[in-house]
Amino acid sequence: MIKNAPQALYRRAKDFVLDQLRAGVWKPGDLIYSENQLVQELGISRMTVNRALRELTEEGLLVRISGVGTFVAESKPQSNLLRITNIADEILARGHSYGCRVLHLGRESASMSVASALGLPTGSSVFHLVCAHSEEDVPVQLEDRYVNPELVPEFLKQKFGEHLQPAKYLLQVIKPDEMEHIVEACHPSAEESKHLQIDATEPCLALIRRTWSQNKIVTFVRLVHPSSRYRLGSRLPMNAAHRDV
Repeated sequence: MIKNAPQALYRRAKDFVLDQLRAGVWKPGDLIYSENQLVQELGISRMTVNRALRELTEEGLLVRISGVGTFVAESKPQSNLLRITNIADEILARGHSYGCRVLHLGRESASMSVASALGLPTGSSVFHLVCAHSEEDVPVQLEDRYVNPELVPEFLKQKFGEHLQPAKYLLQVIKPDEMEHIVEACHPSAEESKHLQIDATEPCLALIRRTWSQNKIVTFVRLVHPSSRYRLGSRLPMNAAHRDV
């Protein structure tokens, strides 16, 4: 029993904070009790309280600012991982303002890696688009997309922006019957960090997606999200998984 006591005290400290968050006593942005206040409230050591707060911070539930205090983290928007979704619809559904800035749109010769991803010979002509999506004027996703011109010949003629996003247009003109998702952790390139307005050392989540229609690859896209502003995830019944992908 003595051996397990420190763990029990640590769990009690962590559960106390979690209970306040779940009950809505402490809301996103609120300053919570200081370590000293939690020590007095729970009657446990400061070291134990510090460990609980540190883990909750690592889990993204709290934000600690040296010399200021500990705050409840703002909730991150979540994008559905297993469906082809339009980020504009997600943002607007939350009641937030959406913005889209096209950084590049043109035709170019496919590099070996892009051609391979699209199932085309190296040097094939492909469409290339880069745009930054923002929520409440804060960039949350950088989209780097390649499209097979044979399958979507009118792609370059579209006026992409706040009212027409690439994903929305593609879903209007093709009927995808298969897609592939790969998620990886990464650090942004210099160009990506500039467009996302983040430090080059900030961890990011990259969703790499390929979409097929009638056994041909329509598009290959890399979607980069700052991990501090966005998350990817899904919830669905196991027996329905094959219908959703």
